[in-house]
Amino acid sequence: MPTIATRLDLPADARVLIVKATDLGLCHAANLGVYQGLRQGNATSSSLMVPAPWSREAASRFRGDDVGVQLTLNAEHDRYRWGPITQAPSLLDGDGGFPRTLSDVWDHADLDEVRRECRAQVERAVLWGFDISHLDAHRDALLLRPEFFDIYLETAVDFALPMRLVNAEEESNIGFPLRRLATEAGVLFPDRSEELPSRPDLGALRRLLDCLQPGITELALRPAIDTPEIRAVTDDWDSRIADHRLLLDSEFARLASQAGVVLTGYRRLREAMQH
Repeated sequence: MPTIATRLDLPADARVLIVKATDLGLCHAANLGVYQGLRQGNATSSSLMVPAPWSREAASRFRGDDVGVQLTLNAEHDRYRWGPITQAPSLLDGDGGFPRTLSDVWDHADLDEVRRECRAQVERAVLWGFDISHLDAHRDALLLRPEFFDIYLETAVDFALPMRLVNAEEESNIGFPLRRLATEAGVLFPDRSEELPSRPDLGALRRLLDCLQPGITELALRPAIDTPEIRAVTDDWDSRIADHRLLLDSEFARLASQAGVVLTGYRRLREAMQH
């Protein structure tokens, strides 16, 4: 598919990177890590998990940053739980939170309840004062089944927001043309997503930047400061702390510039989509 760099008034062969600090609202350590990444580091965007326990605290710290909504239907941690913000019995598991697994969501969720929950999450973020830049889908729950993707796409269209999608080469495994459907609906999305290895360092970042293809790429990191809370909440706390360290490294921007990579956020995609 053609890149959308030209929609952002960039050369068609530009290599553009959205550096997204995800999981805003997960916990206090994540909130501090994300906002430090956005304001003191090299993150250019973020995404808020509205149902998560610390989302309201994240809203109190919002200062106009590039933040999207990470539509959330799962609470995957065994001892750290959250649930829907609407009356949605089909989105609850046995202990009162969202299901832990994707299959549990797909097998039991009522689609009307999913639709109401997704809209309510966006609307609550707006009520809290967020200038929402895009939509994301926690754990890809809304991306991997066509009936759930319809709701994801409908929400993006209704709120005129760009969205994150899976890479083109993954569509054959999913079994339906979600990228074509989004394009036909007029929704913009990055050309691809990339990941760094667990506990990334500058060497891993340099290799990714050097191999970056033309077009718009999203790189998602999950920063958190090192506290007893994050160590208790997640099993991958060490990777989150490493993500935070990388985002605040002064070499990050220099490596991107050296590689000829332009850093941008989702807000530019939103502006291009809405005009």
